[in-house]
Amino acid sequence: ATSDYVEEPLSQAALEKLWKWCLEEERPALIFEPYGGIMDKIPEWQLPFPHRKGNLYNIQYFVQWSVGSNEASERHINWMRRLYQHMTPYVSKGPRRAYLNYRDLDFGVHSNISGTTYSEAKKWGAKYFSKNYRALAFIKGKVDPENFFNDEQSIPPFK
Repeated sequence: ATSDYVEEPLSQAALEKLWKWCLEEERPALIFEPYGGIMDKIPEWQLPFPHRKGNLYNIQYFVQWSVGSNEASERHINWMRRLYQHMTPYVSKGPRRAYLNYRDLDFGVHSNISGTTYSEAKKWGAKYFSKNYRALAFIKGKVDPENFFNDEQSIPPFK
């Protein structure tokens, strides 16, 4: 799975292309989660979750398969990567943003969890946390300077 934020409505032509790309895959799923309303009133900096004002919806792209061969996995993962590339003109930019709970390891992972720098982790940190990434790294440096709480895409402590 991976995700995108959409700021402008997708045109009918874009939706038709998306449908065509989905027909190439055996079991794709697209989940459109609407945003707006009260979420537009909460400033981006007020909470760690920044994806509020200006986003019409989030799209989760998801594919699953039952055949466990390397060939099958590679085929499905490559389809997901192509779909993600196809959607580039239609989604958020500068940076292209994503929802943390649909983590996409293609955005990057810690090469060494204890030694990953703020700059290295910014590859995924800016996508998931936008302008809040810097503040969250400073907080992490205060409350977890040894980086005990971590995963492959966690925010490293800013030291």
